[in-house]
Amino acid sequence: MIGVYNYTVIATYLSLISSVLGIYFGCSGRTFSALLCLMLSGALDAFDGKIASMKKDRTVQEKRFGIQLDSLCDLVCFGVLPCVIGYSLGMKSFWYVPVMGVFILGAISRLAYFNVDEEERQDYTDEKRKYYEGLPVTSTALIFPALYLFRHLLRGNFVYAWVICMLLVAALFVIRFKIIKPGMRGVLLQVLFGMAILTLLIIVRLLYGC
Repeated sequence: MIGVYNYTVIATYLSLISSVLGIYFGCSGRTFSALLCLMLSGALDAFDGKIASMKKDRTVQEKRFGIQLDSLCDLVCFGVLPCVIGYSLGMKSFWYVPVMGVFILGAISRLAYFNVDEEERQDYTDEKRKYYEGLPVTSTALIFPALYLFRHLLRGNFVYAWVICMLLVAALFVIRFKIIKPGMRGVLLQVLFGMAILTLLIIVRLLYGC
């Protein structure tokens, strides 16, 4: 079979499946469920690289396949899904289409640049990456659920907050600045932060029904 189907890519495939389910929920108007899928995809993505690095005998082809696979799945999970969630929130007029286009364009540009840069880096060193350039697209798994916490405060204007956030995040995807790549401790802190957001989302949903 074409491709890699061992344990090193399981988390990546599960992340993609979660986001496909989220797209279904978003298209069905079930925004909260779609957000949960976005967060689950983010949690799975946080550990896929750690899982892959456990296999010490990966070939060059397997490593490069993993890079490409991860970015392709990330485009769906953290580029397309936030747009679908925005659609479920009210981004249904035609003028919202350019906003979605800019967001996805920012995400795909960021991912394509990362792929090229990472392959070139691996040609001359086996050291682990210490910095990211630009905002990682996976950050949307925390940014947008955190923003959703304020939906009941903004009510009918919340869709505009979502649009502004999408445009800002899209810009941060492609602006050149460095972010320290988190180690295992940093990843665990992100997971804990995500769990805190999830808890607050559930509380807000119970209190306000949104």
